[in-house]
This record gives sequence, C-alpha cells and structure tokens, in this order.
Amino acid sequence: MLVRRVLRHSFSLLHVDYVKLNSKWNYRGVISPYHRIYFIDDGEGELSDSEKTLKLEAGYLYIIPSYTLCDLICPNYLSQYFVQFFEESLEGESLFPADSSILKVKANEVDAINFRRLIEINPGRGINRSDNPQVYEKHLYYNEYQQLNNHQSLSVFLETQGILLQFLSRFTLPEIFKKKDQQFIPEKILDAMRFVQANLHLPLTVTSLAERANQNAEYFSRTFEAHTGTRPLAYITEKRVERAQHMIGASRLPYESIAELTGFKSLSNFSRTFKRITGLSPRAYKIRITNSYSD
Repeated sequence: MLVRRVLRHSFSLLHVDYVKLNSKWNYRGVISPYHRIYFIDDGEGELSDSEKTLKLEAGYLYIIPSYTLCDLICPNYLSQYFVQFFEESLEGESLFPADSSILKVKANEVDAINFRRLIEINPGRGINRSDNPQVYEKHLYYNEYQQLNNHQSLSVFLETQGILLQFLSRFTLPEIFKKKDQQFIPEKILDAMRFVQANLHLPLTVTSLAERANQNAEYFSRTFEAHTGTRPLAYITEKRVERAQHMIGASRLPYESIAELTGFKSLSNFSRTFKRITGLSPRAYKIRITNSYSD
C-alpha cells in the first residue's frame, strides 16, 4: 500500500544545478514551500534546523523538507549539486509529516550520475539572480519555472520524476498514511485539495478553486463538502492554521512572517483566526509548546 501511495505523488521541478559557494552563503531562518536535496562533493559547511546541526561534507546527501526552518552556512568553500521541487499528491497530503526535519545519508556513485543527468535534461534551471533565498523565493520566479515544466516533453517529465523518486528513496520516509476505509473522492476535488496544500501562501478563494475545476462556485462548494466533510473556505483556513502551528513550534520567525507565509491577509486576521480555531493566541500557543518542551 505504501508503494502505491508514493506513486500517487508527482514533483514539480523548480531549480537544479551545480554551484561553488563561499562564505557569502550564510543564510539563517530560511523556510521554503518546496523540498531541497543537496549532494556535497567538496568543501564543508553546516545545515541546521530547530532540532540539530548537521555538518555538510563531501560524499553525503541531505534533504530539507518543505516548511522546515533551517540555517545554511559555508565558512569557507563548499561545492554542491542541488535540486528544489514542489510535491503534488492526488490525496492532497505530503509524503512528509508536518514536523519533518533535515536528514543526511551517505551518497553513492548513482547519486552523482543522477544529478548530472537531471541537469542535462533540464537546462537553464539554475538560480541566476542570487543565491539568497529571500531574492529567488518569489512567486513570479516560481511561475517562470512552472512554465518550463509545462513545456517538458513526456520523456523528460517521466525521467525527472524517476530521478527525484530515486533521490527520495535514499532517505527513510515515514509511513504517515494509515487510512481506514477510503471513500472515493472525485479527481477535481482531489486536485483542489492538493492545490490548497501546495499554495497556502497564495490568496485562495472558492471562486478560483471552482474555476480550476470548471464548475460553478456553489456546486463546487457543495461537492467539496460532500466528499470532505467541510466547506472549501473552512478547509483552507484549517490547513493554514495547521501550517502556522508547525511553524510557530519549529521556528523563530516573527508572527508577521508566519502570517504572510500561511496566506493570512494581516497579522490581526491571523491572530483572530488562530485563536478561534486553537483556543489560544499565537503567542500563548508558543509559550505553551515551549514550556512543554522544557518539562
């Protein structure tokens, strides 16, 4: 069952390249809506999340799951292959749990071959503007690379998916689905669910989701509720608050940044909605989980 679940996922390529870095590669508090995999072939650096610090060293693969707060540090010199990609799921759920963290495994010869091949079949996917995530993590840039994905040939798409799956197979992915009786959910509803999960940072509306499904907004909303048990707006809000809870617990980001990354219109809107759903303000929630960790 796990294999079938994995094969119901696909990946939308953002960047892939080989780079040589120096001490300017020093970024803290990075958090992104996509997954990243590094293969270090020379030099050294550090990669940290809220739980641990890993040494970046030659001959190892590293994965940073989406929405994992991390620090990226190169004290002197570091050369690496890297790939960044979004995850798409027919069930609207991720291969990774909400509290996922960075992982490290020993690389092999096939990993290097796969990276070189991925770059070869997907040219022009480097980060050309800047290696600062705050510069290249703009929705406009995401859209540019999505257009490249839309023009991939079937053979390149399938090979890209296969290589990314090989990279993921190098890490131990938790079996997070232990579903009970599964009911049939129409593909258009599944598409809306996965679109919401991948785009919580965007302004999402029932109308825009209905248009993606080529349906009337009211009909779409009723159908969505019939198969998920909740209306689309409530579902969007629920997923935004879930993501915010994870970010509050795993990061040191200010609440303004968390509100923006999870798609709330303002800090006040974020605070009101968060308290309505969780019963606590963001600050009170942060204090509670911080105290629970120290117990």
